[in-house]
Amino acid sequence: MSPGSQPSVSSRMLMGFAELVEEKCGIHYRSEDRDLLASKLETQSLRGGYESLFTYYDRLRNDDAEGAELRELIEALVIHETYFFREMAPLLELVDGTLAGIVQSGRRARVLSAGCSTGEEPLTLAMLLDERELLDGVELVACDVSTKAIARARSGKFGRRALRDDHSRPLASRYLTTSYDGATIDPRLHAAVRFEVVNIIDPVALATLGTFDAILCRNVLIYFADDRVLRVVNLLANSLHTSGLLVVGVAESLLRFGTPMVCEEQHGSFLYRKQR
Repeated sequence: MSPGSQPSVSSRMLMGFAELVEEKCGIHYRSEDRDLLASKLETQSLRGGYESLFTYYDRLRNDDAEGAELRELIEALVIHETYFFREMAPLLELVDGTLAGIVQSGRRARVLSAGCSTGEEPLTLAMLLDERELLDGVELVACDVSTKAIARARSGKFGRRALRDDHSRPLASRYLTTSYDGATIDPRLHAAVRFEVVNIIDPVALATLGTFDAILCRNVLIYFADDRVLRVVNLLANSLHTSGLLVVGVAESLLRFGTPMVCEEQHGSFLYRKQR
């Protein structure tokens, strides 16, 4: 293969790659998204020095016992679309309702941010809790399949795109130190969130995190096929205490799925409560 050339990919091989990716991290590539997948596969194949996509696929399927090569591919494919103060209304309902009630009862609440990417979501939640003097009463855990994303989250440093939504600037000015190239989170708030590399489609790995009063899994399920969504929601429900809440993205709905969750409207926000 000459320098700069692109390996060709057949529909059948592309389907094989798509199945590998979905098995590993849950991301489902629809037929209309396959061109995007092909482009990313070609980039990764060239970067790895493979002679062809067939050689690359054979390595992933048959000669990657430790899974290192597949993890590198997943790192290149996962979407890191997140930022501070995203979709605030459900977070406010969660904090001012369920979490405040638990803390005021004298029990320490536990919250998981599943698929947290680079960490802006759980840190936004930490800001809201601290503003209401509830942070010490809530244990915050955040996880993502991407090692690189979690490394960024653990650094406490964020790029300029992390602050694209400015409607909560008072929180930003209180808890973030901004500069021309991004922002740094208050170390005290950063220390309040435990970041872990965990694949939420892996029931064993997810179970290691324990059970929670609330789980945020927002703008993650949109990348999964319907059957995978149902399996993941069932796994997340297993990680919730009785009557625990699952919060999904505002554009996501679980109503068409037969899940163990009941939809509740709270001041215009929709949250899902685990049935007793």
